[in-house]
Amino acid sequence: MTAADAPHPEPLADPRRADFERWRRRSRLVRTLRVALPAAIALIFAGLLGSVAWSTFNAQPRSARAGDEPIRLTNPRFIGRDDKGRSFVLTADSAIRDRLDYQRVILKKPALVLDEKGPDEMRINGADGIFHEQSGKLELSNGVRMADSKNAFDTAASLFDTKTGEVVGSGPIQGAGGLGEIRADSYGVYGKGDRMVFKGGVRTRLETKK
Repeated sequence: MTAADAPHPEPLADPRRADFERWRRRSRLVRTLRVALPAAIALIFAGLLGSVAWSTFNAQPRSARAGDEPIRLTNPRFIGRDDKGRSFVLTADSAIRDRLDYQRVILKKPALVLDEKGPDEMRINGADGIFHEQSGKLELSNGVRMADSKNAFDTAASLFDTKTGEVVGSGPIQGAGGLGEIRADSYGVYGKGDRMVFKGGVRTRLETKK
């Protein structure tokens, strides 16, 4: 056998080595992708969650500030009728609705007229007031004045029920009625204003008609 007829193993081994190297590179790539892809997905989700959380926390103060602002009314006017069919009109210089209770309206210089130009007309006004729209009750305070065709009284506070037309108060009251001057610690006006009840330290000065 001559040297030319001898086997050549090296050329046969080169293709196998190249295939092995390609397989090993693919294996490294697959292992890398198995780690990198889940990590990339996790980072994307973390970024989305972070963006949502940031938007939520950043918007909360604005919403809170907007909710804190009361609802302001200019020249409010409330109208209705009591259970005796008498109409009433309640006005004020300004009003603010309570943001926690929409039916509660805080009034400045409220003025109420009951049965305007009628036989039972009554006027009540004060420096401050609170009107409860649902119950129809009006709280007046600070320099309250009540007047009808027969009486005129000044008091510190009063509670007027627009549904029944009754007025009550626990503060001192003084004024003049059909019989003369009256002072008392509490009072109530019932019916159509033809019955007034005074309690506590009542003082009167009767005036006889000539």
